[in-house]
Amino acid sequence: MTSRSHDTLILSLLAALMAATRINHFAPVPDASWAVFFIGGFHLAARTKLAFPLLMLLAVAVDWLVITGQGLSFWQHYCVSPAYWCLIPAYFALWAGGVWLRRHYHGAQWSALARLVPALLIAVALCQLIAQGSFYWISASVADPTVAGWFKNYTDWLGPYLRSAALYVAAAAVIQVAAERLSAPRRQPYAG
Repeated sequence: MTSRSHDTLILSLLAALMAATRINHFAPVPDASWAVFFIGGFHLAARTKLAFPLLMLLAVAVDWLVITGQGLSFWQHYCVSPAYWCLIPAYFALWAGGVWLRRHYHGAQWSALARLVPALLIAVALCQLIAQGSFYWISASVADPTVAGWFKNYTDWLGPYLRSAALYVAAAAVIQVAAERLSAPRRQPYAG
């Protein structure tokens, strides 16, 4: 498989995962969007200029389809405030976490896990800070914003978003390790 076809496959799989989970059609299945951007940064770092905007456009398109599918105006929906556009840097924080991990990745080793955990924690915390912080402070949804109210809201939602992202990233890590093991040259048994 060529590098281009590999990247196309990864991008297609990530897009399908985000589209399938972001729509809330399968209610018990958590939204994979945050994990998609982190995993995308890891696997598609060399194609950031193309892959990140495509996934960002897909996220907006899915939101538009869901909101207008409910008979609501996209631009009048409470989630689509001026803060909505802060999702671009928020999701890019996740992408950058994946890119950083890729740059420091030397194969499936325990040291990779030691880098994955803090990279994901920092990327998710920063994404939450930007996404939730901008919504809390910029949108008109919070009548009387306070620092204490913002901090409570931030900490209330950080755990669920981190859990969801970690679930999908862990699954991707298992697939990564399995793929590396399957593609590794096989050692011949010693015939001595």
